[in-house]
Amino acid sequence: MKFQRFIATRYMLKRKGLFAIITTLIGVAGVSVGVAALITTLAVMTGFQTDIKEKIVGAQSHILVFGRMAAEIYPEKIKQVEALPEVTGAAPNVYGQAIISHRGQSVGVIIRGLVPEQEAKINNLNDSLVEGSFQPTDWEDDAPAPLVLGTELAGNINAFVGDEVVLISPQSISTGAGMFPKMKRFRISGLLRTGYYEFDNTIAYAPLADASDFLGLKQGVTGIAVKLKDMNKAETVAKDIQEAVGYGYAVRTFAQMNSTLYAALKLEKAVMFIILFLIILVASLNIASNLILLGTEKLRDIGIMRALGASPKMIRGIFMWEAMMTATVGIVLGVGLALLLCWVIATFNIVELPGDIYYLTKVPVRIQIMDVLAVIAGSYLVCFFAGLYPAIKASRVNPTDAIRYG
Repeated sequence: MKFQRFIATRYMLKRKGLFAIITTLIGVAGVSVGVAALITTLAVMTGFQTDIKEKIVGAQSHILVFGRMAAEIYPEKIKQVEALPEVTGAAPNVYGQAIISHRGQSVGVIIRGLVPEQEAKINNLNDSLVEGSFQPTDWEDDAPAPLVLGTELAGNINAFVGDEVVLISPQSISTGAGMFPKMKRFRISGLLRTGYYEFDNTIAYAPLADASDFLGLKQGVTGIAVKLKDMNKAETVAKDIQEAVGYGYAVRTFAQMNSTLYAALKLEKAVMFIILFLIILVASLNIASNLILLGTEKLRDIGIMRALGASPKMIRGIFMWEAMMTATVGIVLGVGLALLLCWVIATFNIVELPGDIYYLTKVPVRIQIMDVLAVIAGSYLVCFFAGLYPAIKASRVNPTDAIRYG
């Protein structure tokens, strides 16, 4: 093996002719650019995925228990859930649909009832407030119930903190004059921005008691939100929670509640991996053509080595070492270039994102070691197969013909 490696190193470092040197450099550069582009793109896409996941979980919870619970039942259910070792906190929740009306404009919303103090145990929704609060202390006693809107939703209906809005329930109430939709007046006490457009544009947050009364739950709730010590164990803990609360309720993880979005992000990342991997595939073809050229250039040397006792296996080994060394140099340079690019993107505001759309101004970058290892392994595999044909072709050279015509 030392003999093959020595010859391959000599051939790689001491090529004759400008064209041969250029083809070697092109092979190395092709692998480097492909590896750097692939790692950098995956790091950026992982950054966006992680950022979106953090925003979703930060405004929701790791697990939601769905099912109507009366006022005297849900506190006991929360205690049962919080008793599980993997659970760090649980809070009651009310979810329902409504229409919000303000100054002649009406849009459909999801009304979410919560207790701000308990909500802090399961997410960072309180930190998302950009103006006002969930429970204002300076309002008059007969003021309407407080309501917090997402910034996008407030912008759509042209509402500001202090404005009064009307929530219209899809449930009708019976009066002497017939059936009428239930309506309740609220006053906007705050605006929040989670950074996830879907939430900021569709959800209105109200005190738990007011939301429960508006939706006709008689101070009951529609479920329990749960926070875990490790969100990656959500699937396993969900089964334990299901046993704790009973099978009359539905238990769903954050991944199940946002399955379409997560599936789209994973598919997008996989497609980008395949597309950018084609760059490395093209670079491997340059390596193959370079080795074919090397076999023609060193035809006489191959014949002499065969005449001196070198086996076809040893000749194949020389060319495979040449392919692997070219790949190694290209991969090392590519990984180094990718790390540099990721640092530049994360440190300097090269690509400025519109803050009103993405709620961030810099491209998020997250390098995952498994992504880097997958790119390295895939690059080595492609370069290995690229070197097979030239290696086999060189090993089949007749030593007599090689010396005579080389």
